[in-house]
Amino acid sequence: MDPVVGVVGVVLIGVILWDTFETVVLPRRVARRLRPARLLFRTLWRFWLLAAAGIRRPGRRESFLSLFGPFSLIALLGGWASMLLLGFALVHWALGLQMSMPERQPTFFTALYLSGTTLFTLGLGDVVPTSAAARIVTVVEAFVGFAFLALVIGYLPVVYQAFSRREAHIAMLDEWAGSPPAASELVRRLGQWQDLDALGQFLAAWENWAAELLESHISYPVLARFRSQHGNESWVASLTTILDTCALVLAGLDGVRPRQAWLTFAMARHVAVDLCQVLDTPPHPPDRDRLPPDDLRRLRAVLNEAGVVLRTGDEVDRKLSELRRSYEPYVTALAGGLLLTLPPWLPSPGAKDNWQKTAWL
Repeated sequence: MDPVVGVVGVVLIGVILWDTFETVVLPRRVARRLRPARLLFRTLWRFWLLAAAGIRRPGRRESFLSLFGPFSLIALLGGWASMLLLGFALVHWALGLQMSMPERQPTFFTALYLSGTTLFTLGLGDVVPTSAAARIVTVVEAFVGFAFLALVIGYLPVVYQAFSRREAHIAMLDEWAGSPPAASELVRRLGQWQDLDALGQFLAAWENWAAELLESHISYPVLARFRSQHGNESWVASLTTILDTCALVLAGLDGVRPRQAWLTFAMARHVAVDLCQVLDTPPHPPDRDRLPPDDLRRLRAVLNEAGVVLRTGDEVDRKLSELRRSYEPYVTALAGGLLLTLPPWLPSPGAKDNWQKTAWL
């Protein structure tokens, strides 16, 4: 027996099983930095960004970036399985390769083969353990393999269901606020339809969306790197648009009660702050002002044309600036870390919504 090799194998198995538990089963954020899953995602993302930097066409680059989320999940599951296979093979090696096989002596590669057929519950039977200790290790590995496959089968549907719920709201924001979404366009359309009262119900729905986003992306951080169906949409852009809209209401938008805007603003900012911690992206202010004074005057004019009044005065402008400073550094960091674009306050002239475009026109 080689006790050092055995200890290494047992530690490797324990580390991977604990990492699997924290990633798949434990429904809360794990603050510890040294985790196999975290190291894999961060390392793989850096290589992905380097490869994306060499793609010049924006559409192809966005398509390439959209592959990262699903690919990283497969890489994580494959990495876990490979490390478990290696760990149990090391334990068999430490026991002295107590196994039999036809026509030749067992080697370390034989231990890897036995470990693989046992972990994935194949049970081929051409290599069999010959001692009580080796049989115990084989039975334990079979149990671990069965449990691991069960976790994987349950893990992937949960991740994709959370992604689907997130994207359903993002897709609906297209008809409300344009593509990419803009807070001024959302308020302008409601004013044009003479239905500004609907803003309260709209923000209530997005308060629930933000709460679900916080819970799902803390439990499964890989979801943050899953990109939306359209290149001009993202969960960061949607979150920012909702924060922008709430900031307008709280700064002084006539005809809208501020209570629901305050609740939604608090929930959405909570999401931005916590996900910056989860994704390890320190907040920093935007490189340029998203709403300079000239654009603020244009925004007021656009809203006035739709019959919506954004109050004027230094107090209103100061409050709007304070609200923006409380969340813009966080959404800027999230957008930069995920290679996404923050939405504008004012839409581009003549911009069409996604539902107005087709591949044939």
